[in-house]
Amino acid sequence: MTKADLVDKIHDNCGLTKDEAFASLETVLEIIKGSLEAVETVKISCFGSFVVKEKKSRKGRNPQTGEAITITARKVLTFKPSILLKETINQAAAPSCPSSS
Repeated sequence: MTKADLVDKIHDNCGLTKDEAFASLETVLEIIKGSLEAVETVKISCFGSFVVKEKKSRKGRNPQTGEAITITARKVLTFKPSILLKETINQAAAPSCPSSS
């Protein structure tokens, strides 16, 4: 699924124009991106969590030459799906997501 597909789904399901749907999607993605850049966890109820993890530098080996190298420290983005999403994907009878009022 592409960003254009998401815009089409928002347009169809929410009754927004395609321009409004695109703007809404862009806003949500920018907010998520900004939070992840600030190394904040993004938790979306009934969907999952995006977490930025720090990896330390470590020793490795070039597989072609066998030469020892140092792999630099870096941040990696991980996604942990919610239990409800896992159940839905595995076609289990998942309870509906509680609505937040």
